[in-house]
Amino acid sequence: MRVRGRRSLLGAALAAALLVSAACSSSGGSANHGALSPKSKTGGETLKLYNDKGAWSDYFKQVGALAKQQIGSNLDPVGYTDENTYQAFIKASLRTKVKPDLFTWATGGQLKSLVDQGAVADTSKVWQDAIDKGYLTRQLEPYYTINGKQYCVPLNVAYWGMFYNKHVFDQYGLQPPKTWDDFQNILTTLRSHNVTPMYQTSTLFSFVWFEQLLAGSDPDTYNALATGKAKYTDKPVVDAMKMWAQEEKDGDFTDPSVKTQPQALLKSGAVAMVPFGTWFNTSMTGEGEKPGTDYGFFVIPNVNPSLAKTSMVFETGPLCALSSAPHLQDSISALSWWLTPDAQSKWAGSRDDVSANPKAPITDSTLAEVTKAAGSGQYNLINRYFEAAPPPVLTAALDAFSAFMVHPDSYMDQLNTIQKAADEYWASAN
Repeated sequence: MRVRGRRSLLGAALAAALLVSAACSSSGGSANHGALSPKSKTGGETLKLYNDKGAWSDYFKQVGALAKQQIGSNLDPVGYTDENTYQAFIKASLRTKVKPDLFTWATGGQLKSLVDQGAVADTSKVWQDAIDKGYLTRQLEPYYTINGKQYCVPLNVAYWGMFYNKHVFDQYGLQPPKTWDDFQNILTTLRSHNVTPMYQTSTLFSFVWFEQLLAGSDPDTYNALATGKAKYTDKPVVDAMKMWAQEEKDGDFTDPSVKTQPQALLKSGAVAMVPFGTWFNTSMTGEGEKPGTDYGFFVIPNVNPSLAKTSMVFETGPLCALSSAPHLQDSISALSWWLTPDAQSKWAGSRDDVSANPKAPITDSTLAEVTKAAGSGQYNLINRYFEAAPPPVLTAALDAFSAFMVHPDSYMDQLNTIQKAADEYWASAN
């Protein structure tokens, strides 16, 4: 079954926001930012945990109940499913009395913007304590370090690859690819049987295949885009977009405006593969699918076989406290506790996902192997585009990639649009 047509992008944007994605009114609180003992009782407050992951409400509540038992503070989730609305609320909280105790955010330029405003609580002591205990690795620290200090703690980590329908693969004699040529054979085989190979969506996740193609062909250029040392009109970027354009024309992707959730499409076999982070495992088990039986996960091979290591897109999302949080001492204590094996076992286990804490067990054997390999340096970890790109450039790029999906031949116009935004940003930054 092949999904055709190029309709409105709104439905897919809202559907994607669901995946990624009643306030306290007092201000003040202690200014003590030190790491507290995870099991010490503090004020016993109910801490409002604002997040852009409304679909994860039950998982937050499970961890919140454990927090109540162990540190005396309950974590009460307030979930949003629309990213723009959520970001507007958090930014507004910096200048109003309605402030979250804890909130989810993004690393990279988006976190730096809040830190530069003095809005985020310093968690350097929490980090040092967690690293000393083996709850966090030094590998993660740079993503949370700004001007030599750490801010927030990892809400989650995720490794990006390809989820695939094992029944569809078995039906057509397909195996997870070891090379890019193997992957191309999978695409050709699926198309020949009128099966749409891959899911894609616009706006919020419109960057996914761009980052995969460029990171897998020229990771140095990909990384240089994030610092303004490469241009979106450079040959490696243009070549990646040409490849993507051809795949769009070949019918390798769903229509970007399809409203059906990707987990439902993958379960039904309407698409054979979904390129997402390991957090998508939660969506699949939520559909009643069994990992290893109904679906699997593989690392996407490099486009360029001469690269020393396979490029793997990596993301980590922060859990933060405002420097003016209503119950700051309790919030910092909760962040410290969040990193413990007990908390992370509950958090990762409830979602069938991986954890930032190496001591937390991972229930899915395939994801456990990927996590171990990534931690041992087997892959070239590439910062996800959503975090790597400066916010003004990201905004322009998301719109441009979405427009490209509708009109693949417009790739140079879209790259020029992104580069214009990059030129303006780097001119003002310098």
